[in-house]
Amino acid sequence: MTTIASPKPPTAQNKSSKAIVIIGILFFIFGFATWMNSVLIPYLKLACELNNFQAYFVTFAFYISYFVMAIPSAMVLKVTGFKKGMAIGLAVMALGALIFIPAALERTYLLFLLGLFVMGTGLAILQTASNPYIVILGPPESAAKRISIMGICNKVAGAIAPIVLGSIVLGDADNLKLRLKTMPIAEKTQQLNELASRVIPPYIVIVVILLLLTVFIFFSGLPEIDTDHEDETVAIANTHKTSVFQFPYLVLGVLTLFLYVGAEVLAGDSIINYGAGQGIPLSTAKFFTTCTLIGMIAGYLVGIFCIPKYFTQQFALKVSAILGVIFTLGALFAKGYFSVFFIALLGLANSLMWPAIWPMAIIGLGKFTKIGSSLMIMAIAGGALIPLAYGRIADKTSLQQAYWILVPIYIFILYYSVKGYKAGRAPVEPAGKLYPVAE
Repeated sequence: MTTIASPKPPTAQNKSSKAIVIIGILFFIFGFATWMNSVLIPYLKLACELNNFQAYFVTFAFYISYFVMAIPSAMVLKVTGFKKGMAIGLAVMALGALIFIPAALERTYLLFLLGLFVMGTGLAILQTASNPYIVILGPPESAAKRISIMGICNKVAGAIAPIVLGSIVLGDADNLKLRLKTMPIAEKTQQLNELASRVIPPYIVIVVILLLLTVFIFFSGLPEIDTDHEDETVAIANTHKTSVFQFPYLVLGVLTLFLYVGAEVLAGDSIINYGAGQGIPLSTAKFFTTCTLIGMIAGYLVGIFCIPKYFTQQFALKVSAILGVIFTLGALFAKGYFSVFFIALLGLANSLMWPAIWPMAIIGLGKFTKIGSSLMIMAIAGGALIPLAYGRIADKTSLQQAYWILVPIYIFILYYSVKGYKAGRAPVEPAGKLYPVAE
């Protein structure tokens, strides 16, 4: 993933505003596509008759694509340029959504997973292409604010997606679950086939929207940007460095981001299924991911108005990790709606972690910034593995006790916020500025 050298002078205000709106639309699409997974987990668990471990392959298939495609995405963008790369990413996402149609008709879980992997591949390309834009579209001192605005676009879409998709595919799901227990095999198969087919209309709409956006981005006036310029001061400071692995704070940052993404995805994508496991009807539980995303939006707003005026990003990360531990323990020892409420509060704890971890990990890398950024994007695979581990633990224990997996995760993030981000870092940072990227 790309990034970030001294930005070019800002373009005319109207062009900059238009470009920001376009990138904001893309981040809305990111959020909508990503957080539909929270509904797909209980939906496919029911339609395809899965256990918890199998159901969480939804997140694995989606997020493992970031690990597989991070470096290939950069290679694609080197050939196509950023604007055409965005269009390609949208087209790949449309292909992934299209795969849902035969998957639903055949009620074949592996086809659903293939569709999710392809959609994740398109998103990996889009993320790699779009992040640099939001950094250079305006003065560097306001880059963090633009990043937070993009985060809000992402999370607003994430709050809407589960309600929209849940109302379509999980309608009457509670009664259906009860009826399936006593149905004859033939009738049960017919009912499950009908349930699987519910996903077809919304995904047809998604395909059409993505294809329209593909055409729109391809013919838009977005400028190409140069990300190959390296700040001279940073380059001199790293003269004797021969490998990106000579930056311990980056290596620890990659691991921290891996754990953080896993925690964020688990909190958002497991809460509907967990609510149902607490005896809450799916007709109510389908709103729980929205509550988690509202917590994240609130955190972004705090970041916009308070960082760095009132506290630093390092302090925000430390407090966020402590809150993560507290809210997880609350979820583990509370019951029913109170336990679910603590999982939703993890959205608030997680909200400021991405914009804090990223700059702490990549600042001062100089010529190694691109490969460092690619490693950070690969770390998004935490969203593939940690929820899957949660699903396995849940099958062995319970959906609630499996949340113990989050406690050591937040403790490690706390370590990075206090000590890990300084490991191997020069006492005085280079004068050149590097800027974070949006989630």
